[in-house]
Formats: sequence, structure tokens, C-alpha cells
Amino acid sequence: MAESNRTPSAAATSAVAKVENTAELSFGTEFDDAEINILSNAQVAVILQMSAQSALIRDEELDDVYKKTQKYVERFNNMKNPEKDNQELVSELDNLHGALETFRKEKEDGEEMALHGFEVAALMNLVATDTMVEEAQALIPSLSRFPESAVDEILDLIRSTMIRIVSYGGS
Repeated sequence: MAESNRTPSAAATSAVAKVENTAELSFGTEFDDAEINILSNAQVAVILQMSAQSALIRDEELDDVYKKTQKYVERFNNMKNPEKDNQELVSELDNLHGALETFRKEKEDGEEMALHGFEVAALMNLVATDTMVEEAQALIPSLSRFPESAVDEILDLIRSTMIRIVSYGGS
């Protein structure tokens, strides 16, 4: 047997070295060059609700996977208000998503820090109006790279949007 058959290749070694770890925002080599738009449960809930309404109009039956997904996102959707129409919810959620994606903080060394798409969706899924900095960092460990004041600023963005969404009546 040749020596090259017994030793792992450099590519295999580097693939093994890159382990998935959300706390370090490491998602494996298959996501290295991927541009992914991660949606929150609230965004998926609105999309599925609109799709279900369209299916009802077309007299189409929804399959079991669709129904289970819809049930899941509705259960864990913390940003909802049946009194608001879908367009208002979509607008509020898109604005929040955009604000979180463009959120930037400068570190002491001048380097700029931004939220990862995973953190944006996780924040939108996990945060309630009473979430504190320590709780957010415990639920999303990668946030600990930000100063507490920055995490609190992020939470304030989410709180203000949640209050607008869950408040009765129009915006």
C-alpha cells in the first residue's frame, strides 16, 4: 500500500478542523461561500399564512409538512397581532430584519462588528419585551463578543418593534 493512501489529505484535514459551532458562528465548510438569508419564525409564519390564504382561494389542499411547519412557526412566533394585516406585519418585520442586519458597532481597536444572519434570526425568534442582556447572551452565546451596551441597543430595537406589532390597532 502506498504511503499517500494512509495519510489524510490536506483538504480532508481542514474539513475535519472546521466544526459547526454556533457560539463561534462557524457553520461548516458547506456554508463558507454561501449567501444565506435566514428568516425568523415570525417572517415564515406570515409567508405561510399568505400562502395558505392563496391555496384556499385556489381550492388547493395543504400537505402535512406544510401544516406542521405552519403550526410550529405559529407556536414559536412571538411577534404577532391578529388585528394587523399581513402587509403591516411584513413591513414591521422587514424593517426590524434590515435594522439588525445593518447594525454596526466599532470596537476599541476601530474594527467594525456586525450581527451575523444567524444571530439576526435567533434574536427575532428568542427575544421577548423583557429579555435582558445576560439572557440574550446565554441564549445566543456569540453575542458575548459585543459590549453589553451594544446588546442592550439591539434588544431595544427588537422591543420597540414588538411593542408596535403587538399593540392594538394600526401603526
